[in-house]
Amino acid sequence: MRWLPFQLNPDLPPTGVPRKEYIERKWGPGRGPEVYDRVAGVGREVGLPFAFENITVQPNTLDAHRLLTYADRLGRQNAVSEALFKAYFIDGRDLTDVATLADIAADAGLDRDAAAEYLASDTDRDLVRQADLEAREAGIGGVPFFIFNQKIGVSGAQGAEVLLKAMEQAKAG
Repeated sequence: MRWLPFQLNPDLPPTGVPRKEYIERKWGPGRGPEVYDRVAGVGREVGLPFAFENITVQPNTLDAHRLLTYADRLGRQNAVSEALFKAYFIDGRDLTDVATLADIAADAGLDRDAAAEYLASDTDRDLVRQADLEAREAGIGGVPFFIFNQKIGVSGAQGAEVLLKAMEQAKAG
């Protein structure tokens, strides 16, 4: 399994925007709790304690995707992706902050100082932007989006049956 770059909001400033402001622009004043209560309920059913109320910054995720690219080279991409999801959706940490991202890298078993040095550079910035653009040009418009065996694409939060069928089709094809 590999995580490929796709930013939901590539136009956000590097420091992100206040989460409340973002939610109100996206769904209108007061609608955030209504939308996220549904997602949080599903999360509780499967043991994921989403805490959307902890999120204060809607991030530009370019550096988080760069961190995933870095982690992939070190064989730790899945661990870093899990640490990023926990940091954001449960702990409400700011994914635009390089020090926070370096701490998340360390939480996932990477060398914190090496990750911080990488994130402070421009390494892979253009690579991640290009991969994001290629995903958009391929018709991907949201997450989650699964690609099985580079043949079958499945968009959205689908049930296990749909994903299994796609995997079987990709394997047979």
